[in-house]
Amino acid sequence: MTFLGPDGEPRCDWAGGAPGFVEYHDGEWGFPVSDDVRLFEKFCLEGFQSGLSWRTILDKRENFRAAFAGFELQAVAAFDESDVLRMLADAGIVRHRGKIEAAINNAGRALELIESEGSLAAFVWRHEPDPAEIPEPQSLTTSPTAISLSKDLKRRGWKFVGPTTVFSFMQAMGLVNDHAHDCVVRARVADARAAFTPPA
Repeated sequence: MTFLGPDGEPRCDWAGGAPGFVEYHDGEWGFPVSDDVRLFEKFCLEGFQSGLSWRTILDKRENFRAAFAGFELQAVAAFDESDVLRMLADAGIVRHRGKIEAAINNAGRALELIESEGSLAAFVWRHEPDPAEIPEPQSLTTSPTAISLSKDLKRRGWKFVGPTTVFSFMQAMGLVNDHAHDCVVRARVADARAAFTPPA
């Protein structure tokens, strides 16, 4: 389903839900990403979203970036209990100890993965699913590839990376083009994916 955006063009219906959604939908959601910091940030934010709405996380995204040192992996991996307490007192983010500690843990696990695989991006894009795995846009909340990637990450010690969280990550980071068929951005994402070379 779609709605008509401010320019009269159709967009995925969720993009009309709140201020900032159209910009996020049009400029970020579904476009392929190969930057390790952005990929790590998205893993973290999807983990924080668990049980909440994306609107809550998007509204607080800049606060998360400030609290987590721009999601620079080395910096986050070095966080300690004082940083956890600092963030638990920060009303600008989601103050959930388990999710905060998971993000810190995952930074360390991401560094290990980079050491063994070359980059976080190279690892992630090896899990790009066959488009036939997604029968219709926005018809699934997880997929076989998301389940497989979730299991792989958990085996490596990652936390808050269940199959639904991982599938949302895959939608947002361009591994899946899940824009509605009549959404004006679907073709833009398809073009970006066609021009994108997955990192080796």
